[in-house]
Amino acid sequence: MKVAITGGAGFLGYHVCNYLNDKCDEIRVIDIAPLNTEEYPENTTYFNLDVRDKTRLLKALDGVDMIVHGAAALPLWKKDDIFTTNIDGTKNVLEAALRNGVKRVVYISSTAVYGVPKKHPIYEEDPLVGVGPYGETKIIAEGICKEYRDKGLIVPIIRPKTFIGTGRMGVFQILYDWVESGKKIPIIGNGKNRYQLLEVEDLANAIYLTLTLPPEKVNDTFNVGAKEFGTVLEDVGALCEFAGNRARVMATPARIVKPMLEIAWALRLSPLYKWVYGTADTDSFVSIEKAEENLGWEPKYSNAEALIRSYKWYLEHKNELKGVGITHRVAWKQGILGLIKQLI
Repeated sequence: MKVAITGGAGFLGYHVCNYLNDKCDEIRVIDIAPLNTEEYPENTTYFNLDVRDKTRLLKALDGVDMIVHGAAALPLWKKDDIFTTNIDGTKNVLEAALRNGVKRVVYISSTAVYGVPKKHPIYEEDPLVGVGPYGETKIIAEGICKEYRDKGLIVPIIRPKTFIGTGRMGVFQILYDWVESGKKIPIIGNGKNRYQLLEVEDLANAIYLTLTLPPEKVNDTFNVGAKEFGTVLEDVGALCEFAGNRARVMATPARIVKPMLEIAWALRLSPLYKWVYGTADTDSFVSIEKAEENLGWEPKYSNAEALIRSYKWYLEHKNELKGVGITHRVAWKQGILGLIKQLI
């Protein structure tokens, strides 16, 4: 099996490549970001290109059997780049797949497509309400995927909850930095809301199943998330307890903090974008029944186990981390959060 992974230089792409290492004859990584080939399997070929480049993309996907389309512009990107990458890029990948005779394309969407619903758990058939350009473009891209199903492509759509694991930085690096420092960890609201996460290895397993199971089982849309999770207070509290220092969870009044974070984000003084602060004090969990029944998928890790696993990796590798950026594999500038950290 020859598999191409768009966005393969990113956090998810890195884990998927290594998960598929002994299951594929060839892995093609397509990404605009540079690739540290030492971290990837020997059967990996790197194509430094943008999914918005239709001509080069068509050539890069020639001869592959399957595609995992994970390339996306994250919420920290400029609005124009989010729309062109997430919409035009997805259409380019699907069109190239169709023209090259690729058997199936697994599209990595997001539970951000549900907005901030009041009913839980969330099912795949529930209304889609995108939050911000990222959520909006994911909904549009899913629609394009369904159009290509009608053209004969097998296009499983996976909607993962926020996923973490070894090597996950971004907003979680900020959390780990505060925990390691023994700080009070301010959470939005009282922390009694249930917020489901997902271990990246469990996500990689779900992707593998959609690549390999019969078309009639996978040509659908699937939520994936942890099966075992508690409240924010319980799960972040378990991380603080593991740290064994003075770190502890501190509740804050959501009605005051959220407007302040909205202003800070608008001024780009904080890396916490709307989806992060907008859902932080609400329940946020999906039903994974369809993935369990159709794919036979069973997540291994609970929220607390995933957080602790990721935090342990951070402690072991923090001195190797270099620079800041806007992807999940590097640290983010804390901005005004760094100042607050010093004051708490």
